[in-house]
Amino acid sequence: MTEPSGASSNKPRRPVVVPAIALVAFTAVGITALLGGLSEAADEPEPLGQGAVLDQGLYSTKFVESRVTVERAKTQFDEDKRFVELVFDVTNQGDETFSVGLPADKIEQAFTSDAFAASLLNISPAFDKEAGPFAYALAKGGQTRQLQPGMTSQVIVRYELKDNERPPDRISMDVASFELEPEFGSNIPVWKMVAEEVGDKWIPEVKARVTLTVKKGDAA
Repeated sequence: MTEPSGASSNKPRRPVVVPAIALVAFTAVGITALLGGLSEAADEPEPLGQGAVLDQGLYSTKFVESRVTVERAKTQFDEDKRFVELVFDVTNQGDETFSVGLPADKIEQAFTSDAFAASLLNISPAFDKEAGPFAYALAKGGQTRQLQPGMTSQVIVRYELKDNERPPDRISMDVASFELEPEFGSNIPVWKMVAEEVGDKWIPEVKARVTLTVKKGDAA
């Protein structure tokens, strides 16, 4: 008897076989893509904001705030001055005194310094040369440019604004770090900025990227 054309067959279907080598290749591509993505993400500097604390090796730094301040005229012949200030709480984690320093004019000049402010890179927006920067730490007697070992000091980096210049809404900066390395010609460890050689220059490695909103108040 002829089986009706619409009847189902009871014969088991043959399973589809995927070659093992294809599965291995697919898995390898997936893992490579995943690791590649993680690697790219790891290369990005850590984004930080107000109140964050960063271990820079030589310094432990809290990014307190950015603000506009007014320095009132002391005599009738002077004029009020306005400044954009970056405020940090900096702890010297070394065993000797280091300098507050200044941000370097060029990034390739920064790595030669172990001063705190030299680790502040690519401050944006950029200010005119006449604006500064000026940098100091607060002390009981007024101002100092030294950071004592084991002590936390409030450090101010400031830029002077022109008469009609509007302060920026926010300021961003890259921040470098320091590590102990044997001094050239000896085995004595000294603090050096972490940097990589690019051509004939040493470029500091960026450990974090910090963005601070500028508090203007009535001084803007």
